[in-house]
Amino acid sequence: MLLSKLLTSLDLSCREEAEITDIVYDSRQAKPGCLFVCIKGAALDGHRFAAQAAAAGAVAIVAQEPVEAPGAQVVLVPDAKKALSLLSAAFFGHPARHGLKVIGITGTKGKTTTAYMIRSILEAAGYKTGIIGTVGAAVGEEAVPLPNTTPISYEVQKHLRRMADMGCRYVVMEVSSVGLKDSRVYGLPFAAGVFTNFSEDHIGGVEHKDMEEYLACKAMLFSMCPVGVVNADDPSVEKLLAHSTCRVYRYGMGAAGDLRGENCRHLNLPGLLGVAFTVAGDLSFTAQVGVPGRFNAYNALAAIACCHQLGIPVEAMKQGLFSVRVKGRVEPVPVPGNYTLLLDYAHNAVSMESLLTTLREYKPRRLICLFGAGGNRPKVRRYEMGEASGRLADLSVITADNSRFENVLDIIEDIKVGMKKTEGQYIEIPDRREAIRWCLEHAQEGDVIVLAGKGHEDYQEIEGVKYPFDERVVIRELLDSANP
Repeated sequence: MLLSKLLTSLDLSCREEAEITDIVYDSRQAKPGCLFVCIKGAALDGHRFAAQAAAAGAVAIVAQEPVEAPGAQVVLVPDAKKALSLLSAAFFGHPARHGLKVIGITGTKGKTTTAYMIRSILEAAGYKTGIIGTVGAAVGEEAVPLPNTTPISYEVQKHLRRMADMGCRYVVMEVSSVGLKDSRVYGLPFAAGVFTNFSEDHIGGVEHKDMEEYLACKAMLFSMCPVGVVNADDPSVEKLLAHSTCRVYRYGMGAAGDLRGENCRHLNLPGLLGVAFTVAGDLSFTAQVGVPGRFNAYNALAAIACCHQLGIPVEAMKQGLFSVRVKGRVEPVPVPGNYTLLLDYAHNAVSMESLLTTLREYKPRRLICLFGAGGNRPKVRRYEMGEASGRLADLSVITADNSRFENVLDIIEDIKVGMKKTEGQYIEIPDRREAIRWCLEHAQEGDVIVLAGKGHEDYQEIEGVKYPFDERVVIRELLDSANP
């Protein structure tokens, strides 16, 4: 692409025309014909590497401070991160302006689940839909791992281009507060924005200095979309919307919502735990959701409200919500017996307590929790996880997780420190595959068995090596070997 055409996205012109082969923001990736954008990061400042990028062949340098870059044309901008976002959109042909509708979801909790629910509804309506977030950039079962929930703007635009080329009509994106703060989605025209909830998180370090900044960053999304779908029951919602420019559509379990959820109840079917509720207000139907927990009624209501604003029919909402599967989030796995087997990413005491408390509400015959703990992480996390499972599970199966550079037996001993503060029963099976085999062989009718800690991960990290370990594959192999 011509440099002059790229710079029109910044309302700038070039001194000398050049053909740009790519945009890079890491000088180590610089190559002949590229444009290098100097980004100031938490640890490194790209301005220090402008000369190195030019030496590697960069023909243009975009910077917000004067730099020395012999042989390259330097373009100064007020904000290099915003410039990277606009330049990347132009370089990839503005996919979000030409046929691809992007839905942004922000909030402290529920972003991933809500994103999957919206995608499931849209696909039930016949629209191929991509997703960008915690589990990667995915179309169907094909997922590309991402380093952040909301990646840097160049990666966002690259994946949007890929999804558009694959025939996607919609993309559902988790938009983190840090992503908004760092201009990773700056200038992106969202078709709709969704707000799930707000609570303390991401405070300190390089994230947010306080709760006010955290909320203000989330609020930015609602000046980037024509309609904002927001949780009317959240105490922070009015402050979130104080400077919004979008039309607001509210959902909730209270009387204030345009769309309301009523009579929320458990859905307990063979091999599937979920939640059901009545949708009232602008729509009227019964929603059955294939993900357990009353809090997921809020996520489902957010998905319904968003899809209603997009003109999606109710039948697609019903079908999409019942069939939704969120990879690694209380994900059911089919088994031949009359018990329920779930996979979940819970890997600390808070998430484990929430998971097990939720599953307890379904009154299982036995609640069995298989889990381990990560190596080279604070030991207190292991104590707390052991105590949480000991209190809430009928039986804990203690095993390996990502032991990294620690001995798995030492990690298990730490878990047992917390476990022994309770009266919970437990067994130790250090090999995770064998631990899963034990659970399958000893499952009884009415049991709920949850394999916690791995979730969407498809590997085990041991001594610096990531070995393939997808629990879905492991379970299938174990069941096949038991029934040849």
